[in-house]
Amino acid sequence: MKLISWNVNGIRACEGKGFSQIFQDLDADFFCLQETKMQEGQLDLKFEGYESFWNYAEKKGYSGTAIFTKHHPLSVSYGIGIEEHDHEGRVITLEMPDFYMITVYTPNSQDGLKRLDYRMTWEDAFRNYLMELDKKKPVIVCGDMNVAHKEIDLKNPKTNRQNAGFTDEEREKFSVLLESGFTDTFRYFYPDLTDIYSWWSYRFKARERNSGWRIDYFLVSNRLTPLLSDAKIHTEILGSDHCPVELIIDN
Repeated sequence: MKLISWNVNGIRACEGKGFSQIFQDLDADFFCLQETKMQEGQLDLKFEGYESFWNYAEKKGYSGTAIFTKHHPLSVSYGIGIEEHDHEGRVITLEMPDFYMITVYTPNSQDGLKRLDYRMTWEDAFRNYLMELDKKKPVIVCGDMNVAHKEIDLKNPKTNRQNAGFTDEEREKFSVLLESGFTDTFRYFYPDLTDIYSWWSYRFKARERNSGWRIDYFLVSNRLTPLLSDAKIHTEILGSDHCPVELIIDN
């Protein structure tokens, strides 16, 4: 079973850069999107053999998530069931027979850490949401989680210390999430691999210089780790300031 996650940074813009062909070439069972930046009816994007589910932000041109799936879910839910957190289209959960499939676009703490306090509230609420689901079935959660967990996960850790995405607070919340029973699948396979990133700033020719951050993840409940087959980061795929990340699970 192949799973793909991609922050497309605007699906309409990404579609103009070859999204549909990339989608078909990757041929995933589940293809999860973040930062779709669209409202219902703005783009008719359908693929034969797939159902799609979209969560739109109330604010136009902002945030948003989607999942394309070859496998019909038992149920679908949008958000995490907390009013404060469910206006920005950040979470979709598919209940499958043997697991929950979740895509998430974690809030960015923003320049000057304007949203760090909100981010901390979100982190606790989202972790609790995952843990409640995990009591029922194993969880697979993917998306742009807007944090480089360790120094190995970004090119310039020293100069980015306490910048959004690499604050002590965000990194600690990610550690707590993993300690709550989840595995970072890329590091499961490649614990010491350096210079592999999933996001590069559009500024300063960052992608050309591979001055990036690994902030896009697949996490799974620890009890799924015996089924993990491989994890990849498709640094060769363009179309967004992020690249797709992949997980292969035996099923």
